[in-house]
Amino acid sequence: MNSAPFGRPKRRARRGPVLLAALALIFSATMAAAHNVTPGDAGYIQEIWGVKLIPFMYLGAKHMVTGYDHILFLFGVVFFLYKMNHVAIYVSLFALGHSTTMLLGVWFGWNVNAYLIDAIIGLSVVYKALDNLGAFQRWFGVQPNTKAATLIFGFFHGLGLATKILDYEIAPDGLLVNLLAFNVGVEIGQVLALSAILIGMSWWRRSDSFWRHAYTANVVMMTAGFVLMGYQLTGLALSL
Repeated sequence: MNSAPFGRPKRRARRGPVLLAALALIFSATMAAAHNVTPGDAGYIQEIWGVKLIPFMYLGAKHMVTGYDHILFLFGVVFFLYKMNHVAIYVSLFALGHSTTMLLGVWFGWNVNAYLIDAIIGLSVVYKALDNLGAFQRWFGVQPNTKAATLIFGFFHGLGLATKILDYEIAPDGLLVNLLAFNVGVEIGQVLALSAILIGMSWWRRSDSFWRHAYTANVVMMTAGFVLMGYQLTGLALSL
């Protein structure tokens, strides 16, 4: 349901290589900080005390809307989903995974290497692009369970956020309520980002260019995932 294998594309976009290079450069400059909390937000988090529902909801929504890795993965997930009930199922699975490990990771103070987690998040983008390209069916003759993969990678996306939040030592007073508010904000941001994606996809699918450029779009997405993986693995190697 969530995979549309490509054979040999009948037509390749003439501007595909140029588009690929341009977007790869953009993503290399922006995705490296996909999970980072800005210095201003970090200072605010460290200074406040007690229950702060609205501020934490705002911070959660801001994180999701500006989280390029989340948006890329969601873009890949809904790329070949045409029915809203299918979109709802996959996005709910991603939200379940994301919320679970974000909340548990911060609450229990799971200390996981941020570079490693973010590299796996980059891998999730690569995986989804390859799945959309039908690579697993061609290479191995099998189709991975797309629902299970969405949930599992959702766990890693949430854990990636938890590792960043832990760096700023949120005050214990009101911690659970603030984390829940943050998570509500994340889901609000996800709905906003997903709405924009679906509106754009709906318009694009009605044009003749969709099938001409679908292959290139997924190659660009895969390249962006590799860029993020490479950046994080380099940081991991330098930190050892």
